[in-house]
Amino acid sequence: MSPLDISLADLIARLDEELPDAGELARISEARLRAQTLSDLGDQLIDHYVSKAKRSGASWTQIGDAIGVSKQAAQQRHAPAPFERFTNLNRHSIVLAQEAARTHKHDSIGTEHMLLGLLGEPQGLAYEMLLAKAGSEQRVRDAIEEAMPPAGEKALRGHIAFRPESKEAIEQARRASADLGHDRVGTEHTLLGLIRTEGSPAARILRDLGFTSVELHETVKTETAERLAARDDR
Repeated sequence: MSPLDISLADLIARLDEELPDAGELARISEARLRAQTLSDLGDQLIDHYVSKAKRSGASWTQIGDAIGVSKQAAQQRHAPAPFERFTNLNRHSIVLAQEAARTHKHDSIGTEHMLLGLLGEPQGLAYEMLLAKAGSEQRVRDAIEEAMPPAGEKALRGHIAFRPESKEAIEQARRASADLGHDRVGTEHTLLGLIRTEGSPAARILRDLGFTSVELHETVKTETAERLAARDDR
């Protein structure tokens, strides 16, 4: 029995339900995209527990044995990455950004894909702030799609690299979290990072939706403080 509450039949039924009019070849392409996303999530699952093991004092040799690879392979694949301090919701938004780039057949992940990733994570604070300002999810999606480059000819397999401005947005997200005295990088910090990456597609989209960097900073500061206070009162 699978330890996961999901089966192959579930995946097939969902794809068929969501693409009722698609041909078999189109379903193959979509199935491959979803398989890649599942693989990315699986890697993040392993990274999560590797990070916990390292904090508990485990060596790379022990971690390699647990994974079934050499010490060097474990270290190369699971050493602390740029997303080490990202929350699970924020990591998921990054996976969704990669999936968005793959779906649009783009050869790199842009800030517009990252913004679409945040919109795909409704449990994140960034999603709430986007809807509060824009009024509807569809308005945000329309703005992002309008800024998207033309679709490529073929979807890439495997890893898709970040564009320079996307790397800058990720670094800005880390800085935003540090500036606010937070120990984790959440979706709200990524939203801040995107608008602080001036000249990027996401920054232009956010400004067109009515956001400003200063106002967004204050909103994140207020909302995170209120959530922390509410959690402490439980």
